[in-house]
Amino acid sequence: MFLVLEGADGVGKTTQIQLLEKYLLNSTESEVLCLREPGGTDLGLEIRKLLLDPNSGDLSAKTEAFLFMAARSHLVENVIQPSLNIGKHIICDRFLWSSVVYQGIVGGLGVEEILDQGQLATGGVLPDLTILLDLPLEESKQRISERGENDRFEQKGEGYLLQVREGFLKLAKKYPKQIIVVSASGSEEEVHARIIQALKDHALA
Repeated sequence: MFLVLEGADGVGKTTQIQLLEKYLLNSTESEVLCLREPGGTDLGLEIRKLLLDPNSGDLSAKTEAFLFMAARSHLVENVIQPSLNIGKHIICDRFLWSSVVYQGIVGGLGVEEILDQGQLATGGVLPDLTILLDLPLEESKQRISERGENDRFEQKGEGYLLQVREGFLKLAKKYPKQIIVVSASGSEEEVHARIIQALKDHALA
């Protein structure tokens, strides 16, 4: 099973992935591999540093897209596909929909253009389900501020964060079978319960 958690910064993806990992370990006989994008390989981690470092400057949406796709392609070829082949469950913090939102919608490159790039980068490997954690802007801003130092994307401001949220919700409405919206408001346990219910609704838990 290949699951992805998406959402704007500050929605709590990291915490929910940890809870979901424990749930799957207890409820299935398979190993669970948790990944994040970009990352998961040495190359992916180096690309991550470049993309998130405020000192990288004002990278264009096109440059960002190619860097993300390079990291994604390497991750699929070397980690995701081999792990799925031997029966591991995979939970990934971000995947192709993030590129569609950040570079395709907010960056203006176009949804179809990014999906075409993604098809090439992933070789058609897509998640069984994407959970979109959604949070009102004020709540996500508060969580980001509590974390302290912000990365290059988080430093783009409130308007950018709002565009990202709206972009994800737009995609979820357009692709309801692939993307399930889950409210990220409330306690960690409440959000986790909503995620598990979403998996059960799709016969994945």
